[in-house]
Amino acid sequence: MRRITLWALSTLTTLVLLFSYHTSTSSRSAAATAPPVLAQAAAPSASSTPEATTPSGSPTTSGSSGSSGSGSTGSGSGSGSSSSTPSSSSSSSSSSSASAAKTYDGNAVSTRFGNVQVQITVAGGKITAAQVLQVPWNDHRDQEINSYAVPVLNSEVVQAQSATIDMVSGATYTSDGYIQSLQSAIDQAHL
Repeated sequence: MRRITLWALSTLTTLVLLFSYHTSTSSRSAAATAPPVLAQAAAPSASSTPEATTPSGSPTTSGSSGSSGSGSTGSGSGSGSSSSTPSSSSSSSSSSSASAAKTYDGNAVSTRFGNVQVQITVAGGKITAAQVLQVPWNDHRDQEINSYAVPVLNSEVVQAQSATIDMVSGATYTSDGYIQSLQSAIDQAHL
């Protein structure tokens, strides 16, 4: 009986140590060398501009293009180009008709690893694009997971035209926060 108890406790201790081992030992140095980049994004109905973390590592700025309210940000696909002028990353649509593209920012959803916020572009009653305004980007592992998961989630939104999308395996927290923020953006767009 004593041997079984000792064996069970040692097995349990080994499993706890194994599962609690943090595999990324260089997260401090990665965060110190590549801090998250903050960008300004114009809210469609508010006058303040929230800060957003871009997954591409490049700053993006959005501006409103006049009375149509069709300001949008860059593609969010992870391109390495950056621009310091707001006009180069904003939409060139100048039509003020009912089918003009409008952007809607979802609520920032707090997850275990950081905030997730989604922005959708709606034209003609359909979602034409989705991108993240905020996503956890603190260390190498966050960058690896989210650089894969975010483009998959963005494309699923355009295909599904709703918040009923599949979660990305390995990015459960990001996917869950993404879906919650997406639903709030869809609610704002009245879709």
